[in-house]
Amino acid sequence: MSKSIPVFILAIVFLVCGILAEAQQAKKVHRIGYVTGDDAARDSDRSEAIRLALHELGYIEGQNVAIEYRYAQGRRGRQSELVAELVRLKVDVMKALRSPR
Repeated sequence: MSKSIPVFILAIVFLVCGILAEAQQAKKVHRIGYVTGDDAARDSDRSEAIRLALHELGYIEGQNVAIEYRYAQGRRGRQSELVAELVRLKVDVMKALRSPR
């Protein structure tokens, strides 16, 4: 019986350490890839609307969501390079907007 008490105490210590380690893990920050053919200045209203919509759903940039913005700045063909870059970054979801004509 005396041998089982230290084993029980050791099991409790491991359990408590596991719970504490799990509690200290940071929450997942979701990553959104955002690609547009425009430049940042021309796209500011649209990207701000997306930020506000996400905020209304409980996603706050810098807290639980990160948005990776990429702008092709009107250069055809550049968007596909930017999309490939975001794929390499392994974003969780991507929003790609058509290049200006």
